[in-house]
Amino acid sequence: MKLNSEPIRNWFGFTRRERSSSFILLIIIVLIIALRYTVPEKSIAIEDITSRFSRIQDSTVALNLEMSPDVPLFSFDPNTVPYDTLIKLGFAAREANTLINYRNNGGKFRKPSDIKKIYGIEENRAEELIPFIKVQRETTKQSVHIYSRQQKSLIDLNRCDSASLVTLAGIGKVLSVRIIKYRHLLGGFARIDQLKEVYGLSEETYNLIKGRLFIDTTIITRIDVNLAGYREFSRLPYFENYEITAILKYRELKGNVNGITDLIENKILTKEKADKVTPYLNFE
Repeated sequence: MKLNSEPIRNWFGFTRRERSSSFILLIIIVLIIALRYTVPEKSIAIEDITSRFSRIQDSTVALNLEMSPDVPLFSFDPNTVPYDTLIKLGFAAREANTLINYRNNGGKFRKPSDIKKIYGIEENRAEELIPFIKVQRETTKQSVHIYSRQQKSLIDLNRCDSASLVTLAGIGKVLSVRIIKYRHLLGGFARIDQLKEVYGLSEETYNLIKGRLFIDTTIITRIDVNLAGYREFSRLPYFENYEITAILKYRELKGNVNGITDLIENKILTKEKADKVTPYLNFE
């Protein structure tokens, strides 16, 4: 009996193209397997990585110790300390130069913590230095200098001209002219606070300039109470017309006025008015 193999050939049979493709695929698989066994896989042991990292850490620590040597610290003033001393204190050359350049450009260390302003000095290094920083203060010398300068710049309110007055804070040309005119009207200032009576001069301006002024009262022009006429009395802006008339009448009836108390007791002047005009009166 003859075996019919046609179904088997139909089932397992390949076309020419399929056989070619299968052959190429088989070659690729063989090559991959051959490469897998002929080229060994390269692996890095964990122990190798750990040992390399440890060596890097050891090198970093050694470098830090070399850059920050353990030097003894001592007191210093950063405003005056020289370069060589900074090096002895453990400053790197770059840090020392930065500090000195900061000083040369007008920088001042007013408190120990100002050392943190210097670029390149780390926070922990600055904290280590702060207890040894002693900033010398020159307040006494500076205060004496300022006081001397102020004394030289004081202005005599009864002798100054308008050019001197405009150097005062808040006093311009207009106010300086008004002050001079009012001084002439009074016959001179008897008190500095009389400046408040000048039109346009504010309380704030007065407070700013009063410390720059003094008064020589010996040059005040005084009114001779027992000889002056109505016009001379009226020159002083503090007098009212009825007060001048009363003084002249008192002189006519009583003779000379012996002093300011005569005018107060006879109700010619109030105590407040008497205090204002006394510096401008002469009873001799």
